[in-house]
Order: sequence, then structure tokens, then C-alpha cells
Amino acid sequence: MFRMICPLSVHTLGFSRIARALRPRVGRYGGPCADLTVYSGLSSRRGGRRTLGFVMSGNDDRVGSEAHRPTSDGGCISNPDAICLNSSYTMEKSDERTEVVLLATGSFNPITVMHLRLFELARDHLHSTGNYKVVKGIISPVSDGYKKKGLVEGPHRLSMAQQATQTSDWIKVDPWECLKKDWTETVAVLRHHQQQLRDMTNEGNQDKKSGYKKGNKRKRENCQDHNCSESRAVPQVKLLCGADMLESLGTPNLWKPEHIVEIVSSFGLVCITRIGSDAQKFIYESDVLWKYRHNIHLVEEWITNDISSTKVRRALRRGMSVRYLLPDLVLDYIKNHDLYSEESEEKNSGLILEPLVRNTKDLQ
Repeated sequence: MFRMICPLSVHTLGFSRIARALRPRVGRYGGPCADLTVYSGLSSRRGGRRTLGFVMSGNDDRVGSEAHRPTSDGGCISNPDAICLNSSYTMEKSDERTEVVLLATGSFNPITVMHLRLFELARDHLHSTGNYKVVKGIISPVSDGYKKKGLVEGPHRLSMAQQATQTSDWIKVDPWECLKKDWTETVAVLRHHQQQLRDMTNEGNQDKKSGYKKGNKRKRENCQDHNCSESRAVPQVKLLCGADMLESLGTPNLWKPEHIVEIVSSFGLVCITRIGSDAQKFIYESDVLWKYRHNIHLVEEWITNDISSTKVRRALRRGMSVRYLLPDLVLDYIKNHDLYSEESEEKNSGLILEPLVRNTKDLQ
């Protein structure tokens, strides 16, 4: 006598096919008194898995070696000498969503809780479509070469961003752009991180193929069981921004037209809207953005706030509290290094933003 509970995927087999497939086993082990019970388990929309269970019972002295006394009455299951075996199997549905890495560029002068919220909102939105899986978030502070008024030194902004993301398990700070002497165009930052992902993915795929060919028998069997011989697709980098950055695409000479086309066509935008902006209208009025509107995700922030780095710096200059507008570690860093004074706000005063200078020269 034995009892076995086993989940099967209903995506693969229907009820009748499961029953037909199991009847020979029931007859083999259970004989004439064997029975089959099929039950339906819970379904998860997110997990991509729905399970069925079946119970087989019958008489066979060869099955198992430890006696258990079932509580059921009647039939073969009530046999006091019955031996029960429990076994479970799961067939996971493969995750076919496109992997995405969210990249946010900007001054982060200083980084606020709203900057971090952008990542959370964007990830929730992309996951809700069912087409994307966000695997990483990257914060890339701009270099000092941007020459924005009031921009404190890059190492300070980089350190504050690193402090702010200490508790995140998926948002990281990348220093590549910030530590450069000259300003780097946003499209070049996107290309850099996309190439890094491409190199890492290709290297991982090569390692899988090499391990499959040169590994021992057990490794090859595991590789087949988990489909690890299949090449992994390269994650897509998407530019994460607020509505103000989206609207800046219309500022003359701030962005090169060909760069705007490349950003929205090759990478894509995830834009968090804000009160007072009409992102949909802005996209409608731009021929380029309208053409690639399918690659622009607008995310509504229902729990609205109006936190900005500019307002935080103003409050700091006036000796007002900004607690709970910034992560505590960032606030401590600002106090310890005496950042954001009237003097610091005048830094780069009278200078023109580097992108305006560079793009204007290119037009001459």
C-alpha cells in the first residue's frame, strides 16, 4: 500500500491526459483496489504556475520500508499495514519577460528620497505590464564638467548617492560618468552600460557552453535539467527620468536631435509624471516622440510629492530642516562635510551648461 502526492503542470497536461498517464502505474502498484484522486491546487498569476495533485493508493510490499498508519477509513487506504510515500515534482513555466536595467542620470545634488522612489515606481509599472522584469537599477551622477550652477563636487555627490542606496538590494551607483573630467552625453552613458551588459551576458553564455562541453557527467545532466545550455538574452537598458527631463528634450541645443532618436528608439524611456506637467501632450506635439511612443512608458505617481534637490538646497542654505526629505545617511554626510551654503550655490555662476556650449559649436 502506498500513497503518493505529486503536482503536475496543467499547462502541459489536461485532466484526462493526466489520468490516462497514471492508470498504468496505479494498476502496477495498486492492483484491483487502487484508486486515483485528482485535485486542483491554487493558481498564481505572478508565479506562472498552476498545480494539480493526484493520490494513488494500492497494495505493494515492494514500495517503501517504513510503516505509517493513514487516518482514512475504508478501502485500501484504511489498511493498518499500509506504507505511505510522499513525493513532489514541479514544472516551472519559463519566464519569458524581457529583462530591463533602469538607468537614471542627472546631478543628484543632493540625492533625495524622490530619486529613489522613481526606481520603485518604474519597476512596479514595468512588472505590471507582464512583459518586463527589472533586474537592476543604476544611478549615474553627472560629472563636474556639466557646469551646472550650484553643482557640488562629483566625489561628494557620488558618496551621497552611495549612502542613499546602502539599504537597496537592486539599486546601485555607478561612478563611470561622474569621475570623468568632461561631461558625457546621456546617449553615450546608455551605450556604455548596454555594452557592459552585452559583454557580461556573452561571457556568461560562453561559460555555460564551455561547462556543458567540458564538465563531468553530473554537470551535463544538471545543465539539461535546468535548460542552462540555452543562451541568455541581453537585458535592455532603459532611461529612467522625471517629467522635467522629458520636457527638456524640447529645449533648443540642449539635446542633439539624432541622440533623442537613438534614446527613444534603441533604448526607451520610463518617465514618472508630476503635478503640473502634461507628458502625453508633450509627446503628442513632438513628431519624434510620437513616432516612438510605444517605447515610452509614462508612469503616474498617485502618492504625489514635490521634493526637488533645488528646494532641499534652498532649505539647507536657510538653516531649515530637511529631515525625511533625504535619507538619514545623506543628511549626516551633508552636515559632516558642511555642504550647500550660499557660497556653494554660486559655483559655476555665469557659466553656460556644457551641452549648450558643445551643441551650439556643432551647429556653427
